[in-house]
Amino acid sequence: MASVPYWRLSNFYFWYFSLLGASAPFWPLFLERLGLSPARIGELIAIPMLMRVLAPNLWAALADYRGERLRILRLGSVCTLLFFAGVFIDQSFWVLALVMALHSFFWHAVLPQAEVITLHHLAERGADYSKVRLWGSVGFIVVVVGFGGLFEYIPVLYLPHLMAAIMLMIILAGWLLPALPPAVDSAPLAKGTLRGLLRQPAILAFYACCLLMLASHGPYYTFFSVYLQTLDYSRTAIGLLWALGVVAEIAVFLVMARLLPRFGLRRVLLGSLVLAVLRWIMIAEWADHILWLLLAQCLHAATFGTFHAAAVAFIQQHFPLQRQSTGQALYSTLGGAGGALGALLSGYAWGSLGASTTYWGAAGIALLGVLIAARWLYPRVEHR
Repeated sequence: MASVPYWRLSNFYFWYFSLLGASAPFWPLFLERLGLSPARIGELIAIPMLMRVLAPNLWAALADYRGERLRILRLGSVCTLLFFAGVFIDQSFWVLALVMALHSFFWHAVLPQAEVITLHHLAERGADYSKVRLWGSVGFIVVVVGFGGLFEYIPVLYLPHLMAAIMLMIILAGWLLPALPPAVDSAPLAKGTLRGLLRQPAILAFYACCLLMLASHGPYYTFFSVYLQTLDYSRTAIGLLWALGVVAEIAVFLVMARLLPRFGLRRVLLGSLVLAVLRWIMIAEWADHILWLLLAQCLHAATFGTFHAAAVAFIQQHFPLQRQSTGQALYSTLGGAGGALGALLSGYAWGSLGASTTYWGAAGIALLGVLIAARWLYPRVEHR
């Protein structure tokens, strides 16, 4: 990858997903430490996901119309930190809700632009996307393991300070990213393309599967750490279990360049959904047995790793360059809608139905995705 700005791209993914490594496992514990109920926690976790329904489309429309994707990425990174700083002013429920809404509005401008910039610089080597993206997984692991050990010694109430420091590193990494060539970033917007694309049953099925896959992760991203804590796992163990899932994700990213051409997009997406059903059943029934829990975490390679890499490839193959920000934004939007729905449902179900039933519900949502993919997901391009 000598002609590709590999390390500048990888550096950005490292810090971007380091922030996810700080927030996904530990933000629910921080909210619980503030004394919030499961329903309130579910509502707060749902807010950034709900913003993914609105924000990416607005930013993508601007990016597709004006170009300037790198400028939008940098603006989003700076404003993310500025609005997140509100958490240091007050930590009541409604202030936290406002902070999470405002900072996530700008946060969701960032990744779709980074994906377009990365895929353009990879050009015909798009299968090497996973080799760049895996550094995001490395960042996640470094933070989730490091913070898991750190919070054995300091209160989890220091989490916002650590997250703000990572946001600053994201800003710096964004300034190091290479821009798209002006002739590419300002190319005329193709007219009528989006409507025609969204009339294709395979594309509609693809986006429905994205929504359902993310919805099925609702109990995982909202309450997995809380659930493990109730089962007497230490915070170090919780961090290591989160990290295991991402190690499995990295392993599959390393071989995706061979998996996609061999199996095709449809089989990879469908198989990922099937394994999601199995994963949530394992957590529902056997989370107190470490071997089953380890196996369930290894399946993160499928429920996120293979699914995400195949989804990005699907968008790249089915959307022209001038619509790829929109394609990525729709992916982010429906993922946000699914994530918000999953977080809300799990928040309300957790207290009344219990953890096991909530995870069985997640398995049912993933099963619906399996049925849709099996019936309608027939991409017109299986590999390059």
